[in-house]
This record gives sequence, C-alpha cells and structure tokens, in this order.
Amino acid sequence: MDATGRVCPVVVVVEDNLDNMRLTCDLLRARGFEPVGAQTADQALRLVGELKPDLVLMDISLKGTSGLALTRELKADPTTRTIPIVAVSAYAMAQDEASAKEAGCDGFIAKPINTRTFADQLRSYLRRGTASEATDREEAGP
Repeated sequence: MDATGRVCPVVVVVEDNLDNMRLTCDLLRARGFEPVGAQTADQALRLVGELKPDLVLMDISLKGTSGLALTRELKADPTTRTIPIVAVSAYAMAQDEASAKEAGCDGFIAKPINTRTFADQLRSYLRRGTASEATDREEAGP
C-alpha cells in the first residue's frame, strides 16, 4: 500500500487506438497495476487531475493535441508535475526520444512493447518518481 492508501499503482494510459489501449490495460492489470484509459488529451488531462495517478503512459502521436503538448501542460502544472510520464511510441528514432525528453517525459518506451520487461520498466519509473518527489519535498523545507 502506498501513501495514498492504494494497493496497486494507478496508471493513466493515454492512447487513441482502442485496441492498443485494451492490450496495454490488460497487460498492466495482469502485472499488478490499476490502469485507467484515456483516448484524448482532454480526457487524459481531466483524469490525471482527478486521480493523481502514480504514472502516465503517454502515446506521443495522439490525434488533436499531441502527447508531447499534453506532457508539457502536465509538467507545467504544480499539482501534476511530479507524476512520472513515460512516452510510448511506434516512432523509435533517437530524435523521437529526445523530443519526448525535451517535452518533459521521464522515459521512453518504443512500440511494440516487450511484454516480459514492460512491468519492470514501469516500476523503475515509479521508484524514480518517488525519489524525486521526496527530494522536492526536502528542498522545499518544512
């Protein structure tokens, strides 16, 4: 159980392809996560604001508002900026990963995802997020 009383880490999966979202959510559920799907940037923004998830999986090539623009918006908001965001994309060129990092993504996973290592990759981002949140709190002082 984490500090919020959650038993499973909550992950908002931002993916406009419904089949990809279902597969990702099924995989996450099977690996002990609590996935919540969002097909649009507006829906994702609302869910992240309401749920304060432990992690956001961000498809960077959303229709309409891009995943990178949404990432910038979430990282600019003091209430959501410490939530780790991991870009997930079929575009696996070095520049795509660099663009994701520049937008504020904490990590990058290329599609197709490796189902054997995916959960461990996400858990590593969760641990990093927890460490940076603790550092932010320490720097802010009492």
